[in-house]
Amino acid sequence: MKILHILVNGPTELSNKIIEAQSKDNEVKVIDLSKKEASYETIVDEIFSHDKVISW
Repeated sequence: MKILHILVNGPTELSNKIIEAQSKDNEVKVIDLSKKEASYETIVDEIFSHDKVISW
């Protein structure tokens, strides 16, 4: 399963633990919006290309 995590205010201890656990059996990608590196178009494309999206 392809899982996308969108971190609004950067990573936390809880988000890091969950991302690490999910990475063992799934394809996981993280977008950290606090770094402001991704464009709106890129984020929308990533959302639609993943099976599950989790926003923190």
